[in-house]
Amino acid sequence: MLEVFGVNHRTAPIELRERIAIGRDELAEVTRALAGVPGVTEAMIVSTCNRVELITASDGADVDLGGFLCEQFRLGAGALDGHIYEHQGKQAVSHLFRVAASLDSMVVGEPQILGQVKEAFSVAREAGTVGGQLEHLLQSVFAAAKKVRTETEIGSSSVSIASVAVELARRIFGSLNGRTVFLVGAGKMSELAARHLVQQGAGTVLVTNRTAERARRIAEPLHGRVIPFEQIYEAAAEADIVITSTGAPHPIFRREHGQALLHKRRNRPMFFIDIAVPRDVDPAVNKLEGLFVYDIDDLQQVAVSHLAERGRHAEDAEALIAREVERFHERQRTVSAAPAIVALQRQAEELRQAELKRAQARLGPLTPEQAEAIEALTRGLVNKFLHPPMQALKQAARENDSARLDSICETYSLPAITEANGPATSDANAIVIEADKASVSQSRPEVAVRQ
Repeated sequence: MLEVFGVNHRTAPIELRERIAIGRDELAEVTRALAGVPGVTEAMIVSTCNRVELITASDGADVDLGGFLCEQFRLGAGALDGHIYEHQGKQAVSHLFRVAASLDSMVVGEPQILGQVKEAFSVAREAGTVGGQLEHLLQSVFAAAKKVRTETEIGSSSVSIASVAVELARRIFGSLNGRTVFLVGAGKMSELAARHLVQQGAGTVLVTNRTAERARRIAEPLHGRVIPFEQIYEAAAEADIVITSTGAPHPIFRREHGQALLHKRRNRPMFFIDIAVPRDVDPAVNKLEGLFVYDIDDLQQVAVSHLAERGRHAEDAEALIAREVERFHERQRTVSAAPAIVALQRQAEELRQAELKRAQARLGPLTPEQAEAIEALTRGLVNKFLHPPMQALKQAARENDSARLDSICETYSLPAITEANGPATSDANAIVIEADKASVSQSRPEVAVRQ
């Protein structure tokens, strides 16, 4: 059984999301812990500033994913009440398709989520917690998300977190010309926000990161200056706009830091864009006159104003994803016919081998060429005879026609087919693919048997 269990920006406030946020360095360890929960057979975790989702395949037993989250993050009883969503089976599949296509994002159409889901899958792969079921599902999810980006215009009119931040900065300062920008933590979103600010006229760019090399890689194309991480408070006093995303477990800018910054800047205003979860800037800083703090949830309010512009493109993307989800389920139903196809092939092969032995006894010794010709002839005939019932099995499975499936299975004494409960395994997909290759073969070998 496939299940998605989590919270996102719509169901939980940032105060809860930051308590269960999982950093990149600890993601593999937590994913392995999730895979160790009784009943879980495969697992991966998507953890971003806007969502934490546990994605599991189970053996059918009840899996206590809420208990896992509470124990992992030492949450009290009832901490998750009213904030969790759960999707199982087909609903879980649909949810994952929509998430990767950015249709469930705070900013519909933003491109970062697909990369974040891919990274989560890569971490799970390296941790050894995914197998055939999630492998097959996620590959289909990624293909559909790419299709959305290339076949709809959802990305062309999207409003990224970066552009939202620029709009807020413009509201506060009026003109951005000559403003100093300080990147604290060298994340992708903060880098993108800095690029937007520079394009809108911002001047000096300062960059700091715990890894100096990473700071240099971001600073160079922006013609920026690298600041040693231990000098962040001195450098912050130079900045009009601070974009922070460090991944630190506790705020690095607290009220006392804000007061000191205002004093050094002689009460000139500062704008903090805090896109970190957990937050890098204590909410108390926002209460100081002249300091403006916007966290990831605040940015949503600006994004909402652009929903009408993105609505039509989002509808196109929703329709495409719905088709891709249905195609995936059709494939699942087809794969559910794999055991019957295997049984049918086995029956035919046993009959073929028996007839070959009977014919060989009558014909006597054959040359290698003659044996090869008879082998090709019998295989070709079997493939042709198998083609109609195999296609009928797959078609009935795709259409979920259980009566027809039962009839075919009964006619050929095949095992009964049950609808798949989760993503197909790679072995089952391989069976269907090989069956397709064999059954559509229309070659007619020319055989000359010489005595």
